[in-house]
Amino acid sequence: MNTRIAVLCAGTLLMAAALGYGGYRLGQQSAVKQTSVPAAASGRRILYWQDPMVPGQRFDKPGKSPYMDMDLVPVYADEQVAGSGVAISPGVQQSLGVRLAEVREAAVGASAQWVGNVAYDERDRVLVTARSNGFIERLHVRAALEPVRKGQPLFDLYVPEWVAAQEDYLAIKRMAAPEPGLLDAALQRMRLAGMTDDQVRQVAGSARVLRRVTVTAPAAGIVTELVARDGMTVATGAPLVTINGLRRVWVNAEVPETAAASVRPGSAVQVTAPAYPGKTFAGRVEALLPQVSAATRTLVARVTVANEAGELTPGMFANVSAQALQAGHMLVVPSEAVIRTGQRDVVIVAQEQGRFLPTEVLVGREANGETEIRKGLSAGQRVVASGQFLIDSEASLRGALRRMEPASPPAKEGKPSGERQSAEATHRASGRIDKVGPDEITISHGPVPSMKWPAMTMGFLPPAGGLPAGVAVGANVDFTFRQGAGHRYEITSIRVQTAAPAGTPPRPASATPAPAPLQTPTSPPAPHDHSAHPGASR
Repeated sequence: MNTRIAVLCAGTLLMAAALGYGGYRLGQQSAVKQTSVPAAASGRRILYWQDPMVPGQRFDKPGKSPYMDMDLVPVYADEQVAGSGVAISPGVQQSLGVRLAEVREAAVGASAQWVGNVAYDERDRVLVTARSNGFIERLHVRAALEPVRKGQPLFDLYVPEWVAAQEDYLAIKRMAAPEPGLLDAALQRMRLAGMTDDQVRQVAGSARVLRRVTVTAPAAGIVTELVARDGMTVATGAPLVTINGLRRVWVNAEVPETAAASVRPGSAVQVTAPAYPGKTFAGRVEALLPQVSAATRTLVARVTVANEAGELTPGMFANVSAQALQAGHMLVVPSEAVIRTGQRDVVIVAQEQGRFLPTEVLVGREANGETEIRKGLSAGQRVVASGQFLIDSEASLRGALRRMEPASPPAKEGKPSGERQSAEATHRASGRIDKVGPDEITISHGPVPSMKWPAMTMGFLPPAGGLPAGVAVGANVDFTFRQGAGHRYEITSIRVQTAAPAGTPPRPASATPAPAPLQTPTSPPAPHDHSAHPGASR
């Protein structure tokens, strides 16, 4: 009898084990089938799978994420098309003032505008020096920047050597029968002493000594430097007066180094000055100086301008308008459509169905608000001319433009919303602390609807201000977090859950419960207590 009972028990156990294994295999097959059911049932094409926390990594089949204890989620073709940019609804385009411009062909013969300042023409500079040792007895020009005429007296100079040479000449001239050639030698001595031919003729004609010699201005202009002073002793070759003419002036125009290739010496330009509104001065590019300013990255184009009336004064600001070299037709876009990141140039190309694609371009010259496009676009395409975000990388460009999309209505239960959350958003969750480290807190938390995460265990960066009192291993907590650098998530606030008093109704179903702790195999399952807090440990 006992033997039969033992045989029956063993058979029963074997049958139960076989039924359990069969159910396990059937469950696995059902799970695999259920993975592909949503895509097939909905008719939506899956491009790839990804971990929502590491969206940059793509997978070609479903499964568990190698980074987190969670399932991979599909990315559908109607949510994102590879390389197709971003979509902006017409209403959002209108509210943001998005304006489109067509890529077109245009001639390069537009004028270029430069700014500069007026300076003296150094070729009209005259330097008056002492031709011999002497003394300045009287100064006729008292200060610098005084205008002088040609032949106007500058100062009276007493030169002892000149006086001696004149007296020798007059003594020989008074002789009854001077030796042949002696008079000519006396005239030559006055010239060698430094006297001019006019002064020598004046002494010979008057037959008297010129004790003071008046030095006159050799040219008309402005006294830019005055070294001579009354009673001053001068030495041979010493500079005494500097005179700059104003019949011609220079305009030193600042030319960007990117436009230096279009500047040619001899090119005709038009110069205007704020001091004379409506008046234009004709000029010509004399030279493009071979030096680039390290501060402004510009070269100096020296422009010569006729200034017979003396209206242009050195130091004045001036605007220079030059005709650029003709180079045929080229593709141009409005300069405001080009996003300059410092490493590359990008424009946003408008595509069909309200989509926009950032496109890298090679730009050329810029004039009159238009920029030459040498590579990257074709005629007839449309680019965003206003309303685009000026940012320095394509990744941040795509993120910024996604924030331009209108907010989608809440997704229905059981259907993915297809909206990617911003990295700056703050999310809420509840869970139990499993481990506290110096640089990471491991929490087993419940589902996070705002991130479309299921319940899982993962690590978070601790809050910047440290953990509050009572937050320790085993504690049930409510916390908020956000995405930080390197796809890590940082806790922004955390607090310990307070136990609900007896008779308190359970938390509503919309709240996120913390997952229950695992039971040991030897312990029977604890009965569910509706009066306990949903996040409390069993």
